[in-house]
Amino acid sequence: MSALSQAGMFLLDTLLGFFSAALLLRFFMQAFRVSFANQIGAFVVQLTNWLVKPLRRVLPGLFGFDLASLLPVLVAQMLLVLATVALRGGLVAMPPETLALVVIWQGVLATLRLTLYLLVGALLVQAILSWVAPYSPLAQPLAQVTRPILGPIRRVVPPVAGIDLSPLLALVIVQLLLFFL
Repeated sequence: MSALSQAGMFLLDTLLGFFSAALLLRFFMQAFRVSFANQIGAFVVQLTNWLVKPLRRVLPGLFGFDLASLLPVLVAQMLLVLATVALRGGLVAMPPETLALVVIWQGVLATLRLTLYLLVGALLVQAILSWVAPYSPLAQPLAQVTRPILGPIRRVVPPVAGIDLSPLLALVIVQLLLFFL
């Protein structure tokens, strides 16, 4: 791959990754019933409304989950996989059926990885805020997003000397999951 191709892939990956993270955050905020009446919520809504609102007209939710926020993430990750395969000359080397399966499967895995990285980021920011600015306007939405993950861990692992170890254990579990993805 030439330096120009690598630079193009870097930019494409950065832009699609950032937008995908915003869409995933919107998906999880809606799924976990987090209020959008805060800085994070307003940012996510303003950044993604141009795509999500029109998609909702043709793509209804499923079991209370906003597919109009989730499907574009999968499509963006599949486009990244397809671009990577194309730059490596894989478009002509693979039969179309195999290529389609590879792009779909790798897109699903990339979406799962991005979800886990988003969780790691939320856990880290929440932990830092709890130390330096526990009453920050971002603390409550982050706590609501991570509560479904930390809640079950907190029931099993009690605080040690008043210190909540559940975020640390959650980070270890997420890192283990990332090894398999």
